[in-house]
Amino acid sequence: MLTVDKLNAGYGSFQALFDVSLSVGAGEAIAVIGPNGAGKTTLLRAISRLIDARSGELTMEGRRYNDLPAHQVVSLGIAQVPEGRRLFPRLSVEDNLKMGAFTPAARAGYRDRLDFVYSLFPKMKQRRTQLAGTMSGGEQQMCAIGRALMSRPKLLLLDEPSAGLAPVIVQSIFELMQRIRSEGYTVLIVEQNIRQVLQVVDRAYLLETGRIRMSGAAQELLASDEIRKAYLGL
Repeated sequence: MLTVDKLNAGYGSFQALFDVSLSVGAGEAIAVIGPNGAGKTTLLRAISRLIDARSGELTMEGRRYNDLPAHQVVSLGIAQVPEGRRLFPRLSVEDNLKMGAFTPAARAGYRDRLDFVYSLFPKMKQRRTQLAGTMSGGEQQMCAIGRALMSRPKLLLLDEPSAGLAPVIVQSIFELMQRIRSEGYTVLIVEQNIRQVLQVVDRAYLLETGRIRMSGAAQELLASDEIRKAYLGL
């Protein structure tokens, strides 16, 4: 579905990614793990075309889209849940969800999509008239994921969905990831909570200082001495 080939990207004179290559197949859940400052968020921003690739290829379902404007990327079937959620705090929950259904295809099936999101996140239906900025962090994360799902994406990008949340809420977010997977969605997730994310994905890539250092099946990485010593404290 998605192929990233020898991607180089950065900001100004700073290069954050060096020849990064990865692939995501239809129906897979893939994680990109690594420490702070490794370039994980930059990778998702490049995939979403929020920043330009300096070189390399971005391909979605066989279509190269390096030059596609960022606002058109959702038309390819790519939706991103950004780090920090980025909701419209003074709009209601339901109005935030409406913002995710702005493409013509999504507008046509708006009511069905809204019912689907509410079935995944019953709390959002209960809070539908509440201002998004007044909800808890976990509830805001649910709303942000729901907003992305409103566009009926083929590929869902999740940037640090557990960041800044209490441990008990983190657990519920990963349970939600499993529910989304059970619905057949393809997911690419960037996450520092390595132990938990490797339990809900098929494969993972370890990104360090802008380079892919390791990749493989999630259980293989979870059992890796290098991963266990460096990131799990074992």
